[in-house]
Amino acid sequence: MKKYLVEFIGTFFLVFTIGMTVVAPGAGELTPLAIGCALMAMVYAGGHVSGGHYNPAVTVAVWLRGKCPAADVVPYIGAQVAAATVAAFAVKALKTGLVTKAAALTGPMTPAILPALLAEFVFTFGLIWVVLNVATAKGTQGNPFYGGAIGLIVTSGALAVGGISGGAFNPAVAVGACLMGLIAWGSFWIYLVACFGAAIVAATAYKVVNGSD
Repeated sequence: MKKYLVEFIGTFFLVFTIGMTVVAPGAGELTPLAIGCALMAMVYAGGHVSGGHYNPAVTVAVWLRGKCPAADVVPYIGAQVAAATVAAFAVKALKTGLVTKAAALTGPMTPAILPALLAEFVFTFGLIWVVLNVATAKGTQGNPFYGGAIGLIVTSGALAVGGISGGAFNPAVAVGACLMGLIAWGSFWIYLVACFGAAIVAATAYKVVNGSD
């Protein structure tokens, strides 16, 4: 239960920070930095207990890599989605009366869907590749930089493709964003396909490079 509580707390602060900095009045150009710093802090705070996933796609990848027991996968994802839901309602409670607009991903427009799929896939892959290599590899065991590396790749992704896909890189974040009205529910599948697809590819790439580690 300690691991699941840590996953809940870390995911809550990640999604809460996203909501409070994105929903107007937000943090403007500082939004990606705030999100990356929140994730970095939560990884440092909870990594020694739960691994600091805070992301269903990361959990799946770490499980495929062999560093997360199968029995923890569903409880981890449940805690992450529950935290995202609570965070979304907390943001709405604090920003009552403010109107949020759905991201420009609604409708069956192929030109919009394909760039979003690509953007989410690329940076979710990048995030998971970093997590696996700095937080689970023998060669980087006990390093002091893993939280910073994870936070920085998310900051980079938010700056690079946030305008294309919203920069979720995380199915739990996508749930929270949909509940907050930032992303249309009709586009939710994009994040599931891209993020979990990236998790599988990143875990496979890690095994190719590192073998059985």
